[in-house]
This record gives sequence, structure tokens and C-alpha cells, in this order.
Amino acid sequence: MNVFFDNCTSPILASTLHGFIHHDGHNAIHVRDVSGLANGRHSKDVEWIDFLRRSNDEWMFVSGDGRVLKNPAERAALRSAGLHGFILAPAYQKTPMNQVASVLVWRWPEMLQITRLLAPPSMHEVPINKGTRLRALPM
Repeated sequence: MNVFFDNCTSPILASTLHGFIHHDGHNAIHVRDVSGLANGRHSKDVEWIDFLRRSNDEWMFVSGDGRVLKNPAERAALRSAGLHGFILAPAYQKTPMNQVASVLVWRWPEMLQITRLLAPPSMHEVPINKGTRLRALPM
């Protein structure tokens, strides 16, 4: 499984999660580090969504911006791309980066299990509290 982090997340999150999951054959990458995107880090959401759709690899994405579900073009692109998406709850914006990274590592098994059990596309909100379950979001 490959995990894509968009511009609404810190590159620190991608590198931290990558260090944790790489030994199991998974990869995490931030948009700034993806080669092949025409506009690089400045790619619009529909551009990176299309990039992931065209890839032969299995992808999920993590975003800090729930507005991706409100824009009709982005929402349609997500549905057609068949991706599993994870949106960080608004509380992450006020949380220190080390704690955000720790919650993502904590949540990794649950996120991976969702991608194994549910057919894509799917979208879930990742709450900041470790005791709260991931919440399914409408696609």
C-alpha cells in the first residue's frame, strides 16, 4: 500500500509514517516528493487524484482539508479514481506535530484494515482522540 499526503499536511507526517510502515513493504510520500506530477507540489487536487488513478500501484491518501469532499469536480474525481481517503479532523490543526505523527502511527493498522475490508472508493475522518473510531464520510 502506498500512502499519499497532500499539501494540506506536513511532509513530516509522510516521512514519519514511511519510517514506521516501510519494513512491511508499504510506502508513504508527500506531494512535494512525487516525481511525475506536472506541477509538482503546486498540483491541484484533481491533478494528483488523476495521477494516483493512472498509477498501477495501490494508493490511499491523507488530507488535512475536508473541503475536497465539497468541491463537485474533486468529489467526482475521487469517486472515479477508486481511492481510500483519510481526512484529518479539524482538531489536528491545533495539535503539535509530534502528537499528530504519533496518532497517525497509532491509527495505521485501522487505516490499513479499512482498505482491506472496504471496496474503494471510501472516505473516513481520522479523529484526534485515540479512543474514538474512524468515522465514515459520504462520497
